[in-house]
Amino acid sequence: MSALEEVFTLRSQYIWVQAGRCREPFEDALASLRQQQAVKRIWEQDAALWSRDPAQMKEISNRLGWLHLDETMRSKLGALNAFAQHARAAGLRRAVHLGMGGSSLAPEVLRQSLGAAAGCLDLVVLDSTDPAQIRRTAQAGGLAETLFIVASKSGTTAETANLYTYFRAAVSEALGEGAVKDHFCVITDPGTALEALACDEELPLFTNPPDIGGRFSALSLFGLLPAALLGLDLERMLNKSGAMARACSAQQPELENPGLLLGALLGGLARIKELPCDKLTLLCSPENVSFGAWVEQLVAESTGKGGVGILPVVGESPLPLKYYGADRVFVYMRLEDDDNAAADALVRELAGRGAPCAVLPLRERYDLVGQFMLWEFATAAAGIVLGINPFDQPNVEAAKIQARTALVRYEETHSLAIDEPVRVDPPLMFYGPQYQAAESVLYMDQFIATAHPHGYFALMAYIDRSPAHIALLEGIARILTLRTGLPTTIGFGPRFLHSTGQLHKGGANTGTFIQFVQQESTDLAIPGRSYSFGVLKRAQALGDLNALQQAGRYTLCIDLGSDAAAGLARFMELIQGRPA
Repeated sequence: MSALEEVFTLRSQYIWVQAGRCREPFEDALASLRQQQAVKRIWEQDAALWSRDPAQMKEISNRLGWLHLDETMRSKLGALNAFAQHARAAGLRRAVHLGMGGSSLAPEVLRQSLGAAAGCLDLVVLDSTDPAQIRRTAQAGGLAETLFIVASKSGTTAETANLYTYFRAAVSEALGEGAVKDHFCVITDPGTALEALACDEELPLFTNPPDIGGRFSALSLFGLLPAALLGLDLERMLNKSGAMARACSAQQPELENPGLLLGALLGGLARIKELPCDKLTLLCSPENVSFGAWVEQLVAESTGKGGVGILPVVGESPLPLKYYGADRVFVYMRLEDDDNAAADALVRELAGRGAPCAVLPLRERYDLVGQFMLWEFATAAAGIVLGINPFDQPNVEAAKIQARTALVRYEETHSLAIDEPVRVDPPLMFYGPQYQAAESVLYMDQFIATAHPHGYFALMAYIDRSPAHIALLEGIARILTLRTGLPTTIGFGPRFLHSTGQLHKGGANTGTFIQFVQQESTDLAIPGRSYSFGVLKRAQALGDLNALQQAGRYTLCIDLGSDAAAGLARFMELIQGRPA
């Protein structure tokens, strides 16, 4: 037994748990799930576990197909592998995935964690309306060697539709109209507008089972088609998923069921009344780091509603122990034989001090695939404990409506209605609370000081998701956490709207939201549209900000000017302060 393993009192093949100071709420949640026969009823697809409302029950019943994907997808593997082989034979070398949220995050995890096999297509996920990010993706490879995957469950995702319009025009202009059907394929649900488009344009069409919600679709066609193009072993993937499904089944002893235990831990601790332990801090071995973004979407969008929710904190660099508040629960995805020394030591010390912790041991890289199933099951179980429906997203539409309204206004007036800034500190412009502050440093001191004492900061950046910008935002996040002791999350818009956006508006009102926007130095036109990608992105930012404010959230918008990196650097100077 390893030094790390011996700290955990509850151990099985797929999970180790040490609830520590939160033992009682964990055991209460576990007892409640047992009493409700939750495991058995989840597999029976009993919608009454989550709601008694007839309309919700009907919707939930049509969202549980993910439970059996290891079986239902096997008949699709031959066609998927044949399509991938045809793509390679046609000289295609790169796949660009045009999708958002549940349609894109699992493929990104598979590429970053499992890689691309020799001689197979590489994969790039483009889930942005940022002109610079789109332009960089377009220029990174020749169109003649690129396959575009157009992926949307609803078939109406605005970002995906506009990206398809842009790249379709580019392919048609560069390679001829007849080449379009050779460079695009579609994944969607039956009966959608996107399915009709694929049929009209004779694009290869992959119709996904409709009884799977987007964020639960990792091992459906939305994940398996990109995996086939990458040259991954699809049968091995489904075998891993199937093994985890059996581990989470009603035939498994409850104290060895990883989905039940993880769900009870997350849900039980998040419903503590005095101080909810609702900040899920995900730690990963280096090769598994990309999994965090997928967990973030699944957990935040599934649980963040009705004034409750679990906030995933992913990608956070290790902190001195005193900065980890009592509202944190730690889950460590540990890949054997990876560089785990630092994370092992941190988790061992945290668990030894009574912090609630779980370890998910992975013995080899493909075990990561089983984690999709484990987290989906655990999220469903946590939803039962929290008393919410984990399969809907009631607040997501609010930001979309506001963005559409802004675009309609733009089409009428050729401008976006933006209020006057409350403060200007070149290159920054501030849109937020009115403070009597002589200097911008003092303004930010006042803003930071009003954060909820047991809340969190959310950095929402409507800018290019480039390595330089990521590094600057990570620096800002660390400063905020060291100053306040509060976790700080980072999201790039509009990507995060399909992820943490639901929790921001529907979860507990404890967040402090800082939005970053920019003035586009070089915009990008959308063929056939009266607005550009830059205008679309700014409209989405405005829509998000308005929806947050209407939900009573505490917000600040910072216009970074035309040089986002310089603006972020200046903002970092303003918030530097002495750590608590």
